[in-house]
Amino acid sequence: MKLLKTRFKGLKIIKFKRNTDTRGYLAETYNKKIVGGKDLIFDYKVISKKNIFRGFHFQYKYQQVKLISVLKGKILDYVIDLRKNSKTFGKTYKIILSEKNNLSLYVPTGFAHSYLTLDKENIVYYKLSNYYAPKFESGIFWNDKKLKITLPIKNPKVSTKDKNLPSFNNFLKKFKYL
Repeated sequence: MKLLKTRFKGLKIIKFKRNTDTRGYLAETYNKKIVGGKDLIFDYKVISKKNIFRGFHFQYKYQQVKLISVLKGKILDYVIDLRKNSKTFGKTYKIILSEKNNLSLYVPTGFAHSYLTLDKENIVYYKLSNYYAPKFESGIFWNDKKLKITLPIKNPKVSTKDKNLPSFNNFLKKFKYL
């Protein structure tokens, strides 16, 4: 397992070792000694078809550290840095996570998270530091011009809820930062 830094403080890429033989493979999905995230307490998986865009989501109260891995398929993962006094505040970071590249993304609190699914079937696994609290959930509209997000497809499938998320400017007015 290797830990790779990004230019965003605390945002890490984890390259997991894969042990392969004729039966298949075995790969770690989490190692507290290397990854950190001592408070990761809650897991869930999301299964999505191709060209689904989820996000940008965050919890403004009971914020969550997230460790995101792809068990099957391939996603284009995005985060927005929303942390007060961060040198990368308002900037986005993107990475391909897939079953084949065996990469995971460790996202500290203070980020909004989203992804676009790229394969026919995608299974995304989350390890989180806080429980889901829908009462304190919000987000930012994925197609906000200020974010300058470019997707490899023209019309992703987006939920009604995500289509109605506020703009980045509305986030700034309401929250200022996370």
